[in-house]
Amino acid sequence: MARKTRVRFAPSPTGPLHMGGVRTALYNYLFAKKRGGDFIIRIEDTDSQRFVPGAEKYIIEALNWCGIVPDEGVDAAGNVVETASERHPHAPYRQSQRKPIYRQYAEQLVADGYAYYAFDTAEELGAKRAEMEAQGQTFIYGLSTRMGLRNSLSLPEAEWKDLLETRTDWTIRFKMPENRVVKMDDLIRGHVEVNTDTLDDKVLWKRADELPTYHLANIVDDHLMEITEVIRGEEWLPSLPLHYLLYEAFGWTDTQPRFAHLSLLLKPDGKGKLSKRDGDRLGFPVFPLQWVNAEGEVSRGYREDGYFPEAFVNLLAMLGWNPGNDQELFTLEELVEAFSLERVVKSGARFNADKAKWFNKEYLRKKSVSELTDLYMPVLESKGITGFSREYVERVVALIQERATFVADFWDIASYLFVAPSTFVEKDAAKFWKEENYTLALKVADFILGFEGEFTKENLEGPLEEYIRSNEWPMGKVMNCLRLALVGASSGLGIADIVTLIGKEEFARRIEYIKNTL
Repeated sequence: MARKTRVRFAPSPTGPLHMGGVRTALYNYLFAKKRGGDFIIRIEDTDSQRFVPGAEKYIIEALNWCGIVPDEGVDAAGNVVETASERHPHAPYRQSQRKPIYRQYAEQLVADGYAYYAFDTAEELGAKRAEMEAQGQTFIYGLSTRMGLRNSLSLPEAEWKDLLETRTDWTIRFKMPENRVVKMDDLIRGHVEVNTDTLDDKVLWKRADELPTYHLANIVDDHLMEITEVIRGEEWLPSLPLHYLLYEAFGWTDTQPRFAHLSLLLKPDGKGKLSKRDGDRLGFPVFPLQWVNAEGEVSRGYREDGYFPEAFVNLLAMLGWNPGNDQELFTLEELVEAFSLERVVKSGARFNADKAKWFNKEYLRKKSVSELTDLYMPVLESKGITGFSREYVERVVALIQERATFVADFWDIASYLFVAPSTFVEKDAAKFWKEENYTLALKVADFILGFEGEFTKENLEGPLEEYIRSNEWPMGKVMNCLRLALVGASSGLGIADIVTLIGKEEFARRIEYIKNTL
């Protein structure tokens, strides 16, 4: 009988969650949901030296913002479940709270001959490494060196047992078998084979903090949590032979999960992994949410930069996966339906900041005027703009929606619909504020102020153009001169749009200001 699909995203709280990590979580989520399975979040906090306060909360908040909500591990409110319950039978989901279980599994491997105790200090290992490098050799703790080092394989039993009792800095290492070809299958990369003679004896458990390393903890937890597929970044591909051998050593091959290793997110030029430094240098965020480190340095976030979460998710989905057709815009539900690991690419996915903005622009266009008005009202309030009705703001939003990429752009595009300009673009003024244009523009202003029909764009636009054409005046020069007076620049909405929005009184005030200024 086929097992129910169960996948996990297992971040370490060592800092803000990179957008590559969010993509890994997303692909896990999509894979599980398409199969009616479970998506689990497990916090892998066994690296006590690299733990960063606030990082776990950041990870949870970022995933919730994206709509990547787990079935187990962390609920939608961002609470980590700490005790078993009917809904969370595999709790706790922080590895540090599962601490007692790992040593017994490590000791089991020793008892069965798959691991051993190692007592080498950092200084001793450093000296051995320097010695071999001086001889032109590369040091690895493994088959060729283990018997010359201090461990339970090389030392007399009485000595190493005494060290177990008297030392607190020993470790348990995996005993890599000799000249064994490990045959592995990856759902994205296909069949892979590695000879164990090229691998080292990885540390599995540390007596100093009584915590496991990633290798032991993730194997044990994936087994106990009944994980069916492990979808993770390609940086873990070199560890796959060890993980295969650990499943074999524990006798868990029948329930071993299938593996899929995702390619990297690359810099815009395709040369190397996308990093925070690239974002800082080129002016885009690499984190979903803003992050402030212990020194007070601020890293930009997609949320704070004005991206919609659904645009960010859509962007991430397309970085390394394609649906097999020309469709680019997907809701989360549509992604669930369309997603498959078979269409995840093996090569790295190059990030394009302009494409990221394109996604947001497309989602902004799809939103209703009412929803965008809800988002824009706080922006106006933050700038001290009050006294305008919601109906007025909706009319403004409807006019400029197609021109914007972010909600914050609304102000940059049409602040003049709320505040009269007090400065004017110098090059535009030099080009259009010439005496002949200015004189004609004032006559057009008089025509607008004297217009007796209902003061709407539809009623005004035709007669206004006809008035200028009938007098054989240069349409472009006159209109740009007038727009400059109303907007502060020669670019902007059409004159009929502007004047019917701001009304005759405000229009008259702006014309009077120009008369007194020029």
